[in-house]
Amino acid sequence: MYDFAIIGGGIVGLSTGMALCQRYPQARILVLEKESQWAFHQTGNNSGVIHSGIYYKPGSFKAKFSRDGCRSMVEFCQEHGIAHEVCGKVIVATDESELPRLENLYKRGLENGIEVKRISGEEVKEIEPHVSSVGGIHVLSTGIVNYKQVCLKYAELIQNQGGELRLNTKVEKIVSKGDYQVLETNNGSFETRFLINCAGLYSDRVAKMGKVDPKAKIVPFRGEYYELTPEKRYLVKGLIYPVPNPEFPFLGVHFTRMIDGSVHAGPNAVLSLKREGYRKTDFNLGDFAEVMTYPGFWKLAAKHADEGIKEIIRSFSKAAFTRSLQKLIPEVQAEDLVPTHAGVRAQALMNDGKLVDDFLIIHGQNSVHVCNAPSPAATSSIEIGKAIVKEIPEQPHLSTIRTYA
Repeated sequence: MYDFAIIGGGIVGLSTGMALCQRYPQARILVLEKESQWAFHQTGNNSGVIHSGIYYKPGSFKAKFSRDGCRSMVEFCQEHGIAHEVCGKVIVATDESELPRLENLYKRGLENGIEVKRISGEEVKEIEPHVSSVGGIHVLSTGIVNYKQVCLKYAELIQNQGGELRLNTKVEKIVSKGDYQVLETNNGSFETRFLINCAGLYSDRVAKMGKVDPKAKIVPFRGEYYELTPEKRYLVKGLIYPVPNPEFPFLGVHFTRMIDGSVHAGPNAVLSLKREGYRKTDFNLGDFAEVMTYPGFWKLAAKHADEGIKEIIRSFSKAAFTRSLQKLIPEVQAEDLVPTHAGVRAQALMNDGKLVDDFLIIHGQNSVHVCNAPSPAATSSIEIGKAIVKEIPEQPHLSTIRTYA
């Protein structure tokens, strides 16, 4: 019998396991992952950015977790020798019409307690010489890291504390037995006193397995990237973002220097026709039908039809994708870009068409379900893990050595 079982071996599941080990050092902890390696999906395919929290509504979980997580992630990497860099980023207005939105974003950064500087177009060029802009914001605390390496360290720390990690183990059924639950998998059954669902793209389905209403449906959005050819990497020194459209839930295509020195450009955001659909040709009839019959999706699509069409065009037209990037760096040409890996974002969507814009954590009987953990979940993972553990009722049969304020 395990004291805690976590479904999902991405960065949120592993950070939760690490936080449980810190709070309940004598507990029997199990982490189950259906893939053959940790951080295989959202975590392993993200941009590797340590986000500052500038975009998020003041007072929201996103804002607090990101601001605090930015600091704790850097400290964690320093402590464990994980390659990272606090390189900062610029958010730039490419024409005068974007300046009011840039100013609002700057004020939001100040409200969120982030170290930000309002800079002119000339000052932007001092940081990023090839960017064309009429002004910008310099966000000093933003950084870059390889989150797969972070996850491997999380897993190592869990194992060192006595936690049990199982790959290639897919949960297929959850059976409640009163004060404990049985997780039936392709690799046997496991009994646990408390269940934590961190299943990412499948978190809503796992919640339903556990007889819990997830309050929303996961709709997968694929983000497609190009990479600058090695001889054109000099065009980007760090991170370059456009001013986001506050009416659209995605940040727009941008340039990201990765910790290995490569430079990625993107992503766009298009509906994926499969929950783990990383290629345009990936298709799953059940996943597709589920989205197409969901009223919330059509309400969302109607609201963002114009932007949605632009994203689809960018998906199929390299020329259109290039033009979007040229707004930031005019020198970029189509031949400078080569396709690279895509990622799929698990976005929770309500029946009324509203995106769940913050973390969504739902309680069940002897269970907690993380049903929306969008970006900046990787940045915030240490703080999210602590917050999830705090949501768990005290376990009288276990002694603690640490509690979280």
